[in-house]
Amino acid sequence: MDYTIIDAHSHLWLYQDTEVDGLKIKTTENGQSLFMGEVRQMLPPFMIDGRNTAEVFLANMNYALVGAAVVTQEYIDGIQNDYLMEVMTKYPDRFFVCGMCEFRKPGFYNQAVELIDKGFKAIKIPGHRLQLKDGRVMLNSDEMMRMFHLMEDKGVILSIDMAEGDLQVGEMEEIISECPYLKIAIGHFGMVTKPDWKKQIMLARHKNVMIESGGITWLFNDEFYPFRSAVRAINEAADLVGFEKLMWGSDYPRTITAITYKMSYDFVIKSKELEERSKKLFLGENAKAFYGFKNLPELPYIKNMSE
Repeated sequence: MDYTIIDAHSHLWLYQDTEVDGLKIKTTENGQSLFMGEVRQMLPPFMIDGRNTAEVFLANMNYALVGAAVVTQEYIDGIQNDYLMEVMTKYPDRFFVCGMCEFRKPGFYNQAVELIDKGFKAIKIPGHRLQLKDGRVMLNSDEMMRMFHLMEDKGVILSIDMAEGDLQVGEMEEIISECPYLKIAIGHFGMVTKPDWKKQIMLARHKNVMIESGGITWLFNDEFYPFRSAVRAINEAADLVGFEKLMWGSDYPRTITAITYKMSYDFVIKSKELEERSKKLFLGENAKAFYGFKNLPELPYIKNMSE
């Protein structure tokens, strides 16, 4: 069976040079970065310049037959709004990009207005990064709610990674109640390997809320390919909210230091525990409808030299 494959959670950057919680993150060499006090393999070692560009990602996407990708953001990469606007302009049929504000300080509402005026159709909140040393930034604060109402009015999608467990679930329920037409994508599959992950999944019982699996292979990394526990978790989530509410995401490029890009989804295709219709919804059809992708390319399969 042919699949429409869309990656609902990926990252791009030209160069990492930022701080999170006062700790430095900076590109070094051979795909490595200084990361919060230690050296980490941020990219595969053959990406020696540390540049995680759209062109390299497109090469991976074309090879893996992935038609399009949603590019989210995270503070550990630095705010990449300028570069992502270039990406969106250059490759409008392949990438749907999320803008990001500096939510850790007051005054982000005006930043959101500017991003929307520039043409961003989604805004990303790394909710798990909002637990600061001097207190937690609440998702239901006055400034946040003002922004969410603006996004709802403008048809702008909220992409959010939540803190593990149910810490922010109550705040999200309030947001959904006040802004019922706001489209929301919750990432990292509810932090599936942590306690109370299903409480995040059940937020998708609301009409305009979706769950995406960005990082699921990272969360099940100790088990490794073919990630049978991840497949079981996908089925458990579907039992709660239906396969129509679930989208595949890779968390590219972080996960491809351990596995290939194609491996980040083909464990789903090869699983005998998932029905074919469920695979099609999860791997692309749901994301195509939710994000409004059109004009997807027809990508030919190219045989490997090892075949």
